[in-house]
Amino acid sequence: MQSPSPAGSTWTPGFTTRPEIAGTFGAVASTHWLASAAGMAVLERGGNAFDAACAAGFTLQVVEPHLNGPGGDCPIILHSVAENAQQVICGQGPAPAAASIEAFERLGLDIVPGTGFLCAVVPGAFDAWLTMLERHGTWRLADVLAFAIGYAERGYPLVPRIPAAITAVKPLFETEWPTSAAVYLPGGNVPAPGSLFTNKDLAATYARLVKDSAGGSREAEIGRARALWYQGFVAEAVGKYFAETAVLDTSNQRNKGLLTAQDFATWRATVEAPLTYDYGHHTVLKCGAWSQGPAFLQTLALLDGMGIGAMDTVGADFVHTVVEAQKLAFADREAFYGDPNFYDVPMTTLLSPAYNSERRKLIGPTASMALRPGTIPGHAGWVDHEAHTRSAANYGSNYGAGEPTVARLGASGGDTCHVDVIDQHGNMVSATPSAGWLQSSPVVPGLGFPMGTRGQMFWLQPGLPNSLAPRKRPRTTLSPSFALRDGKPWMAFGTPGGEQQDQWSLAFFLRMVDHGLNIQQAIDAPGFHTEHWPSSFWPRGARPGRVVIEDRFGAEVGNELARRGHALEMGGPWSEGRLAAARREDGQIKAGANPRGMQGYAVGR
Repeated sequence: MQSPSPAGSTWTPGFTTRPEIAGTFGAVASTHWLASAAGMAVLERGGNAFDAACAAGFTLQVVEPHLNGPGGDCPIILHSVAENAQQVICGQGPAPAAASIEAFERLGLDIVPGTGFLCAVVPGAFDAWLTMLERHGTWRLADVLAFAIGYAERGYPLVPRIPAAITAVKPLFETEWPTSAAVYLPGGNVPAPGSLFTNKDLAATYARLVKDSAGGSREAEIGRARALWYQGFVAEAVGKYFAETAVLDTSNQRNKGLLTAQDFATWRATVEAPLTYDYGHHTVLKCGAWSQGPAFLQTLALLDGMGIGAMDTVGADFVHTVVEAQKLAFADREAFYGDPNFYDVPMTTLLSPAYNSERRKLIGPTASMALRPGTIPGHAGWVDHEAHTRSAANYGSNYGAGEPTVARLGASGGDTCHVDVIDQHGNMVSATPSAGWLQSSPVVPGLGFPMGTRGQMFWLQPGLPNSLAPRKRPRTTLSPSFALRDGKPWMAFGTPGGEQQDQWSLAFFLRMVDHGLNIQQAIDAPGFHTEHWPSSFWPRGARPGRVVIEDRFGAEVGNELARRGHALEMGGPWSEGRLAAARREDGQIKAGANPRGMQGYAVGR
């Protein structure tokens, strides 16, 4: 029997679009059913969670090319049973050595373009996956890559959003980016939704890596593949193309690239300790201040003690309180977060009870329209108060720029990817691969994929935590999540969505730990987000006070939020969130995935 609908909402907690699956052997949840199936196949054949996550991750690069690719990034949070520890693998590559504020000034630019070559950073996803496979996996690279190679060589069915993305940039491909047209406009036409699509060049790239790295131990093969990518034919092809070719980008100029083969050769993915925050019986783990992840932790610190558990999770009080806390946490992200290798981020202060006790006093009964970072001695705390005046019209044509997000300003598109895995031993992985989007940079000849564009997240003003500097990591939006319960590994979770990642994930988490919803119930519950602070994506605009809610919240909730001063936008009934999650408790492994977009699935037994 279903529970009654909360006041004003068309959602009932007892209803789910699909079951929260449960078993004891293992589970994989991701943003695409083929990736979930590939990961589960690995578990069934004796691989562990790390092998399975790698297979799923490489598969996502093939079947969701509008959302991620081999030239992109991938932060990972994992739990290793053998080491009894959680780790972050930073798959966020840095800026090229030649990328300086002065270099962009010489080009007449005051903002990093959102497309093309100038925003490319070292592709971090490949070494992130290989680092995890080498340190924690059991399979050989050839076996892990077999799924991706098979789909690229023999074809995979196109979800409708891929042809939609290609259609949007078809004129650009035809007139300016012929290498992309050669791959994504076969016969000069946009491929039909549901049709089988191949990428022979990408299949050949990965097949060459397997062939040329074969022989000896598993670890030796991984090492040779890494060298082929970062010191061999992949790096050389990118460096040559970027040096010899000028391509049109969002600056309305044709620019060559700054990324070189040497930039590839001098970088490796790093293994780091996660940042944590204790929230009741739970400890949430996030990536460092080179990501937006700490904003999730700081929002928890602000909400701690505010009575979230007593609020209706589809009521105006819940949405208002969470949004107002996030406005403060993300204002601090703008003011204080950046690559800790370049800037002394005051994270201890930002997560401290005393600091957040003072910040919490700013949360009032009505919506704030201001961007209000805190004051921390020794830190300037600059934020861009003019972001609301910035629009694409001021910076030329926005050909596929930035990370496309679902139901943003009423436009439907894609977003990033996510995968969670738990195996029968208790190993766990949460990974959020992204960038290298087909619509954002030209395909590198012979490789079959484009480079990422994460460098657009840097500021070109000097002296800021996230100011551009050579070999510095951009402050990425990518943000996988992990949680302990009573000190034991409990749940891997996350979502695509740019700035929305730590908004959608937070509401999901609160609904589970404070209200007792299961994974699928929390995923299916009506979602919301705010666009109050500057976007990390070109052209770095903001919509102060804007809150977007799914219309399943109901008119009563929408009217109350508007009465409190929020600039309300009602989205479609299933327009907010792309969550996936897997948890381990009471001797069972449970998982769920998002029904929005009609492609995310969880599998397990």
